[in-house]
Amino acid sequence: MLTFNTCSRRDFLHVGALGLGGLTLADLLRLRAQEPKKAAPKSVIMIYLEGGPSHIDMYDMKPAAPADFRGEFKPIQTNVPGTDISELMPLQAKIADKFSIMRGVKFDTGPAQPHSLRQIITGFPIGTKRPAFGSVVAKLGGPLQGLPPFVSLSQAGGDSLDSREDPAYLGAGYQPFTPGGLNNLSLTRGVALERLHERQALLQSFDTLRRDLDAKGHLTGMDHFTTQALDMIVSPRARDAFDLRKEALPVRERYGPASSLLMARRLVEAGVPVVSLIGPGRWDTHKDNFATLRKSLPELDHALHALITDLYERGLDQQVAVVVWGEFGRAPRVDTQAGRNHHADAGFVLMVGGGLKMGQVVGATDPRAVRSTSVPYTPQNLLATLYHILGIDSSATLPDHTGRPMYLLDERDLVRELV
Repeated sequence: MLTFNTCSRRDFLHVGALGLGGLTLADLLRLRAQEPKKAAPKSVIMIYLEGGPSHIDMYDMKPAAPADFRGEFKPIQTNVPGTDISELMPLQAKIADKFSIMRGVKFDTGPAQPHSLRQIITGFPIGTKRPAFGSVVAKLGGPLQGLPPFVSLSQAGGDSLDSREDPAYLGAGYQPFTPGGLNNLSLTRGVALERLHERQALLQSFDTLRRDLDAKGHLTGMDHFTTQALDMIVSPRARDAFDLRKEALPVRERYGPASSLLMARRLVEAGVPVVSLIGPGRWDTHKDNFATLRKSLPELDHALHALITDLYERGLDQQVAVVVWGEFGRAPRVDTQAGRNHHADAGFVLMVGGGLKMGQVVGATDPRAVRSTSVPYTPQNLLATLYHILGIDSSATLPDHTGRPMYLLDERDLVRELV
């Protein structure tokens, strides 16, 4: 029996009016059931392999190349026919149908090719002042209640990403939230929520004059950031998402030392649109490339296998995209110190989920993995694809400090094989 609990009073009145034209209540409910349902919001986990991961030793191996190019590792067959990856990543080989590999990606780091994640964080080369990807999503995405829109995690004991993920001309209100800020997300003893709201209202009344006098928008940005913090104090969603103790022990054991990846999964599952982190392993292999990778590749393999399988088991693979990449690849020719130098002409990107097409290799390189054999994709193409799945038009503009409109990206073509 249909009651007011299942159909609103407005629906009953609407049915009464339509009934004169012969439309029954059953007809109305049938039509409402056929309405397209709004897709669940999507999120991105950005994993940076800082230092320049060696494409030719990982996802773009060349076993037929001369010994001083192919290196020490052998390829193994994945569960996707015709796709091989390094023998040191056997766990990923079992689930290759759940990710896609982009080969021959061209990075633009300048003649000296210095280390910098800025190009893949912003889409633009070193020295170009543009906002971080997560800051743009925080600016253009929909409002969130009780959750930060952009979270930057740091590898335990590693460098923070904060200084490299600045929001540039978007202002301080769109800087990433970091776990260290959780220490301040609590009420002072004796301050109830009612008094907190009273203090917030008083603060806003004082800040109105300061905002009117602020020409550069810094105070407005801080107001926005303060509002986020207050929302997070009132709501337990953020604190719960950051609390790994709330995760089942078997899941924590599956991730092992890769707890930052587990944290990232918890955050996107809670609804955070962008989470970034420095992935496990060491990737700056100017010397001792193979000895270093013998340790780092199994660490990365275990961590990515845990995250990817967890996302699929939880049914999050359509809503969450994972991107794994570094600032460039490594020189295909091994040098005299058993190392590989910087190489910007043929890096790789690993893509997972997000409703994109998985289980494929996009692009190819020449027989020695020196460069792409076709027009290569760039970091901007990859970021354009991510903006696309998040519902953001990469041809949109945002004003810089002078008010000049700046496109989100200059190269806005999507990675067509993925979409």
